Amino acid sequence: MKKSQFSAKLAYGAADIYGGGSFLIISILYLVFLTDVVGLNPALAGSIPMIGKIWDALTDPIMGNIVDRTQSKYGAKRFYLLIGSFAGAITFAMMWITISGSANTLYFFYLLMYILFSTGFTIVMVPYNALLPDMVSDYTQRSAFTMYRMIFSALSAILAGLIPNMIVNRVGATQAQGFLIMGITFGVIFFLAILFTFAKTWETIQPVVKTPFKESFRESFSVFRNRSFRLYLGVFLFGQGSSDFITTLIIYFLAVVLRQPEQYTFIMSGVLVSQLLAMFFYQLVLKKTSKKFPIYLGFPIRMIATFSMIFFAYAQAPILPIFIASFISGLGTAASSVTSYAILTDLTDVDYLITTKRRAGIYSGMATFNRKIANGLAIWLIGLLLAFFKYDAGATVPSAVTVDGIKFMFIALPLLFMVATLYFTYKFPITKASYECIQKEIRRRLGELDEKATEEEIKICESVTGVSYDRLWKAENAR
Repeated sequence: MKKSQFSAKLAYGAADIYGGGSFLIISILYLVFLTDVVGLNPALAGSIPMIGKIWDALTDPIMGNIVDRTQSKYGAKRFYLLIGSFAGAITFAMMWITISGSANTLYFFYLLMYILFSTGFTIVMVPYNALLPDMVSDYTQRSAFTMYRMIFSALSAILAGLIPNMIVNRVGATQAQGFLIMGITFGVIFFLAILFTFAKTWETIQPVVKTPFKESFRESFSVFRNRSFRLYLGVFLFGQGSSDFITTLIIYFLAVVLRQPEQYTFIMSGVLVSQLLAMFFYQLVLKKTSKKFPIYLGFPIRMIATFSMIFFAYAQAPILPIFIASFISGLGTAASSVTSYAILTDLTDVDYLITTKRRAGIYSGMATFNRKIANGLAIWLIGLLLAFFKYDAGATVPSAVTVDGIKFMFIALPLLFMVATLYFTYKFPITKASYECIQKEIRRRLGELDEKATEEEIKICESVTGVSYDRLWKAENAR
C-alpha cells in the first residue's frame, strides 16, 4: 500500500526543508542583515516581520479557503505545492538583495520583500500542512509520517543553522554579497525539496468546499470554536516562540554578552545535532506514551539548561559550559516540534464532528497564520528591546545596559514561554483514547453505528470539541 512506502514518507517530509529551513534562516539572520548590513534602526527592522504578519492575516485564511475550493488532477494540496516550489524559492532569494537609498526607501523595500516571501511561504505551507490528513487516515500511521517530517525538519535546521552563516562570512567580496549568494543557494535547495514532495506524494480527493470568499474570513475564524484548536495554539505558539527568542538572539548573545562571535558554529552545531538526535528519541517516546509526553519530558530539562546559562553570561566566559547547556536545551526544543506537528493532523477530525465538513486547508491556514504572527511578534519585540537597551551595531564596546538587556531576552523570556507551553500541553484534551471516541462518534453520526453514546463518551466529545453534544454535527458551526 502507498502508506507503507518508504519513499512516500521521505517525500512527505522533504518539504519541511523549506518550512523549517527558511523560517530558521530568517529568525537567525534577517534581523542581523537589516541592522548590521542594511543599517536600519533595530526597532524599525523588527517591525518588518510584524507588519508582514498583518498581511498574513489576509493571505493565510484566504489560502486555506482557496485550497478547499480547488479541483485539480494533482489534488488541491499538491497543485499548490507545484506552484509554490517556484514562488517559495524565488521570493526567499529576493529577500537578501542589497540596495542603497534613504532610510524610508530601504524600509519599504525590505518590507515589500518580506511580504513577497511571506506570500510564497503561505502558498507552500498552507496546503502542505493540510496534506497528511488526505494521505493517511490511521492515527498511528500519521505519527509515522510525521516522524519523517520531523527528521527532515531537524536536518534542515542543521543545514540552515550552520551553512548560511558560513556562506555569508566566507563567500563573496563583501558580507552583502555573501547574504545574496546564500539566498540564491538556499532558494535552489528549497525549490528541489518542495518539488520532490509534489512528485512523490498523493492525496484523497475531497469534496470541494464552495464557501463564497466574502464568507471566507468568518469561516476561517470559526475554527476557534474548536476547543482543541484553541489549546493547540497555546502549545504550538508558546513552544515555538520560546525557540524564536533563542534563534534570533544567539548571534547577539555571542557577540555582545560573551564577546565571542566566532563560537557561533560551535554552539549552533551542538544545539542542532542534539535536536536531530532528540527527534528520533521522541518519536519512540511518542509511540510508547502519548503525543503530549515529549513536552512533559523535554521542557523541564530545557528550562534547567536555559537557566544555567546565567552563570556564564559574561565576556570571555568559558565556552564549554555554554555548549553543554545549549546541547541539553536542544534536546528539549525538539519536543515542541514533535508534539505540535503530531497533534495538528488530528484537529480536522474534531472539526469534522463539529461542522460535518472536511476543512484541512482552513485549519492549516489558520495554524500557519498564527505561527507567523507569533514569530513576527517575537522578532518585533526583540527589535524594540534592542533599541530600548541601546544596541549599536557599530559600537566597539557595548554598554552595560545593552549587555544586561540581551541577557534578559536570551534567558528570561524563553523561560516564561516554556512555562506557558507546559500549561497548555496539560490542558490539551486529545489522547489516543479520546481520538478513538471522536472517530466512533463520527461513525455514529454517519449512521454506521447504531449504539447510543455513553455518558462518558458524551463528556469526552464535549471536552475535546468545546461544543455541547446536542450542537455537534451541524454545518452552521462552520460559520
